[in-house]
Amino acid sequence: MEPIYYVIGAGIFVLALTIGLLISRKAGEGRVTKAEAFAAKIIAEAEKSAEIKKKEALLEAKDEWFKAKQKFEKDTQAKRLEITKLEQVLSTKEGNLNRKVDILDKKEKEVSSRDKALMIKEKAIETKEKDLDSLVNEQNIKLEKIAGMTSEEAKKLLISNLEAEARREAAAMIKEIKDEAERNAEKEAKNIIIQAIQRCAADHAAESCVSVVTLPSDEMKGRIIGREGRNIRAFETATGIDVIVDDTPEAVILSGYDPIRREVARMALEKLIVDGRIHPSRIEEVVGKAEKEMEVIIRENGEQACFDVGVHGVHPEIVRLLGKLHFRTSYGQNVLQHSKEVSTICGIMAAELDLDGNMAKRAGLLHDIGKAIDRETEGTHTELGVDFVSKFNENNIVLNAIASHHEDVPMETPFAVLVQAADAISGARPGARRETLEGYIKRLEKLEEMADGFKGVGKAYAIQAGREIRVIVESGQLDDVGTATLASDIARRIESEMEYPGTIKVTVIREVRSVDYAR
Repeated sequence: MEPIYYVIGAGIFVLALTIGLLISRKAGEGRVTKAEAFAAKIIAEAEKSAEIKKKEALLEAKDEWFKAKQKFEKDTQAKRLEITKLEQVLSTKEGNLNRKVDILDKKEKEVSSRDKALMIKEKAIETKEKDLDSLVNEQNIKLEKIAGMTSEEAKKLLISNLEAEARREAAAMIKEIKDEAERNAEKEAKNIIIQAIQRCAADHAAESCVSVVTLPSDEMKGRIIGREGRNIRAFETATGIDVIVDDTPEAVILSGYDPIRREVARMALEKLIVDGRIHPSRIEEVVGKAEKEMEVIIRENGEQACFDVGVHGVHPEIVRLLGKLHFRTSYGQNVLQHSKEVSTICGIMAAELDLDGNMAKRAGLLHDIGKAIDRETEGTHTELGVDFVSKFNENNIVLNAIASHHEDVPMETPFAVLVQAADAISGARPGARRETLEGYIKRLEKLEEMADGFKGVGKAYAIQAGREIRVIVESGQLDDVGTATLASDIARRIESEMEYPGTIKVTVIREVRSVDYAR
């Protein structure tokens, strides 16, 4: 760095000299002395500044060198410590390896000594086995001479005797187990069903939607009809329900296939009668309000049904469809009440069988959900129910129970069996369903005709309101085995050709009478 300062000083000197010459030329000879003195002063200051810069540069270089030296010594010391630690670890591992080698040497010696001892024992065992084999052969020869048969013949005889005895014991055990299982199964099934029916304790029998609207007076009939029938036409157009005004005193009949529309019409007509203003525009307004009220009622009915049976987490659209079942009947039985009853029975039976009661109740509540839309869409109520419920990610167990409770598809879980049994119990209990007298008589006649069509049947009688058929057969044409087969054949034919609620019991009676006279 010293040459730089010299160069700076020389430059300053030349500059000062130049300035001095210029000044001397301009100022004259009188000022030369002052210029030289000023130049000398500048040169002295430049040399002094250069010397100071030189010393500062030396000090900075020494300081950097000292810092680098300290850092190097510190890094070197750290690496030495690390190397020392590694050497200690290696020495420790080396000592451990030496100890392990010593232990392995000892174990190797012990194993070799044990191998020698085992070889000696094996040789001794082989010798004893040979001696035993020779003794067994001698004994077998003596036994064959005494028994008069070879060892193979004795083995076959013994095996055959043991096999026959085992078969007899197994057959007796199988029969005993089967009989006990049949007795217990029937008893347990009856107990479970009885408990389910008792605990359900339904307080309803057959329900129907009433379509008769009571009038305050017969004068109201004229106001309902309106001038030239305009009011009644507007009402029928808005509701889709036929209004029958006949000679029935103080009453009007509403006729329609859709029970929800019929209920909307009843609510709207009652509001119009109370309000007194009956004209086409008012009719449309009141019918619109009644439809909104009906939506609220439907949703509340669905929510109440879920609450009553303890089923939660049901999608709102499914709840709405459940509410519609309140206005749907099957053989005179309210379908929503029937679904609640099936749900309750399923839950009770599932609890007795240690199954998931919540899942059983859910499947029972939704098993007839398709009946809410089967009048609007083509297809069976099971297919429609499965299609609708599957849109809302319902459990596959519930879907299978809905699809299989009429045996349209195979049952995949015990819950499907419970739903089918509970459905039959709810529909078959006394008072649950009603049918017309004509249909009832036709069903009894068809039952008897089916049984009479089989060979060997003398007479058939439908009893217990068509829930049992007793068949009397000719003893000369059928034996006891044939009567059991006949009962099964009649039951299968009834299942395939008839529709009926609950179950039908088939009883076949075969009687042999022997008559003689004492004279």
